Amino acid sequence: MKPFHVSDCTLLTNMSGLPVAVNLRELRDRIAICSADVLYHHFCETPLVPFFDNPDYRNDFAVWAKLHLNDRVLAERLGIIDPYLFADIEILRSQVLDIIDERLSEVQVVPTALSGSEFYFLEATTVVFDTGNVIEHPTGLRNAILNMTNSSIYFHFLEAKRRPPVCIDDFSAWLADWGSDFEPYIQALRSIDLMFLSLAELKNELTTVVAMQGE
Repeated sequence: MKPFHVSDCTLLTNMSGLPVAVNLRELRDRIAICSADVLYHHFCETPLVPFFDNPDYRNDFAVWAKLHLNDRVLAERLGIIDPYLFADIEILRSQVLDIIDERLSEVQVVPTALSGSEFYFLEATTVVFDTGNVIEHPTGLRNAILNMTNSSIYFHFLEAKRRPPVCIDDFSAWLADWGSDFEPYIQALRSIDLMFLSLAELKNELTTVVAMQGE
């Protein structure tokens, strides 16, 4: 069987070229035309952004709605979206637009941010590199995860779900090659609820479920 080569990654973030959004209607119009990379960044890459720390919501749109539009209703609706459930980023875009359109139909005054709190549309390039660490056998997976960085956890467990085959993390894909004995590991990994876990919490959850299968 092939060993598992542990990779790590970092983000190179830059402006997308889109105008900033000052209010909810402008946010909606920009989301409608932004590239898939922009949408992906604000929904999926937030755990890697050093200054992103909001345990209630895991995407930038929900956080902005709460903190700068003072619209908790919209924040809740956007915050429960799990981007990893969508096989196509365009389906995710459609879902977001539907939610915002619904909210715009409900409010009498379009929620607007204060000057200096505009929404900036960003995109990022993921730089991936080989750590040199190798897992020879599934029994070594738990200890290997314990020694991984948070960004490595992101690359192998979250970012992997957006790569073909969609919705399968790298650990599960590797374990599948080892036969049916490791199917319980795969099922345990798939059972993890990602929605409100930080990368550090996800790392702890991964080590726990893998250890339980090995008992």
